[in-house]
Amino acid sequence: MALSRGVCAAILVGTLTTPAGAQLIAHKDLALDTALVIATTAASHCKAQGYTVSVAVVGREAQILVHLRGDRSPPHSIENSFRRAYTALTYRQPSVNIERRVRADPGDELVLLNHIMPAQGGLPVIVDGDTIGAVAVSGSPGGEKDEACAQAGLDRAADLLK
Repeated sequence: MALSRGVCAAILVGTLTTPAGAQLIAHKDLALDTALVIATTAASHCKAQGYTVSVAVVGREAQILVHLRGDRSPPHSIENSFRRAYTALTYRQPSVNIERRVRADPGDELVLLNHIMPAQGGLPVIVDGDTIGAVAVSGSPGGEKDEACAQAGLDRAADLLK
């Protein structure tokens, strides 16, 4: 039995438009309540040490979920915290690794990308090997202190991230 040209065309179009195994992508997203725990803990950790900082928590698409500016924190710290979080999310690694990369190769064109900040203080939020967001702190007297505050936020939220 011969198929008509119309039936053949319909079969061909259906085959080309629906890839084999097409499905929805299942993933976890960072909830606002969890982002708040991370941000407030990071800010409190720094405040307890006498640092006035800003904290940013972003979701998997770099959308700002929580952005806190501590009392008397430097004006630039709000932007820097976002940019460090963006960097940690984008590269799925601590922003200090990107800082090291740029220091090793100052001509690295990475520094030309919008929102990238090669400076310590940003950490990715990773659940089951999937980067679902990032947290970053800015304003303490050193990137290692910023990162320690960000880590305190992640540590506090560890049970919520399971």
